[in-house]
Amino acid sequence: MDPRVREHAETLVDWSARIDAGDDVVVHVGEGAHDLGVAVAAALGERGANLLARYRSDEMQRAYLRAHEGEFGTDPEFERALYERADSVLSLRGTRNTRATADVTDDRRQAYASARREIREIRLDTDWVSTVHPTRALAQQAGMSYPAYREFVYDAVLRDWAALADEMDRLKTLLDDGTEVRIRGNGTDLTLDIGGRSAVNSAASVAYDSHNLPSGEVFTAPADAAGRVSFDVPMTIRGRRVRDAELTLKDGVVVDWTAGEGESVLASVVETDSGSRRFGELGVGMNRGIDRATDQILFDEKMAGTVHLALGRAYDACLPEGESGVDSAVHVDLITDMETEGSSIEVDGELVQRDGRFRWEDGFAGD
Repeated sequence: MDPRVREHAETLVDWSARIDAGDDVVVHVGEGAHDLGVAVAAALGERGANLLARYRSDEMQRAYLRAHEGEFGTDPEFERALYERADSVLSLRGTRNTRATADVTDDRRQAYASARREIREIRLDTDWVSTVHPTRALAQQAGMSYPAYREFVYDAVLRDWAALADEMDRLKTLLDDGTEVRIRGNGTDLTLDIGGRSAVNSAASVAYDSHNLPSGEVFTAPADAAGRVSFDVPMTIRGRRVRDAELTLKDGVVVDWTAGEGESVLASVVETDSGSRRFGELGVGMNRGIDRATDQILFDEKMAGTVHLALGRAYDACLPEGESGVDSAVHVDLITDMETEGSSIEVDGELVQRDGRFRWEDGFAGD
């Protein structure tokens, strides 16, 4: 086994999930993530945690959704009990076919997602963490050889997370103290109200309210948004390619949308429910170990020099006490490249980033 697999597992268990002896841990093992699953099981055993492993397969999900007729049950008691009693849920992604569910209808996906909203919320109340094991299918999707893709994944995952957390805290402080963010770039001029929100320093650990490994972003939950935004980083949504998406917002609501490719799937996301027409998240990528888009949102949204906005559900960690924020059955991220010439991020009129470089970084071109 590549020693980096064990290091990945130890980072996940110790830094990310903060597993202690006696913790009850559910581990979802993707069909291509067997080696990482073995390494995680060993790490959990060494730390005296309790393990319940579940196999997760995109092909099984496809088979179930295509065969199921009628309405989906809304509250499976056995699954509810599993997550209510779990301390942590670790998801080890690693698909063998990135298009396995491409022929599942949007209506069927939406019905299933809506039926499972309560189960999802219970799972998200645990110390959950999601990560990715490099597979040949993911390498192919990224347009990379398998050896090169493994190098890419471990460059993103095996970082000095404490040092990156310190750097990201600079942006968190600016967003916490700010009331308005303006994003400008190629086809984008968007203003977002962030007053009263708390930004999350997403340093790949539940100790930072961060649940992805790799991570490397600072995100918040906008209260309002207006303007136009262009998403020029291609990505796969619901098994289909979406490219050059553009959204127009008024009074916080998406009023128009287009896409150069995949407009129908973009429409299916926007039209899921009332919350899916709003942005539940504004995120700024800061992980310079991620140096290219790979069509995997777990990596791409953390890429330094990008901004992402999510249609749908807001994260509670960003919201003032007593405020529910955007409520939706979906949370779908869309990404825009901020390294194009003339792109900028301002907080309350103050320039924070230009052409993908923060004002505290080498290469920043100020006023």
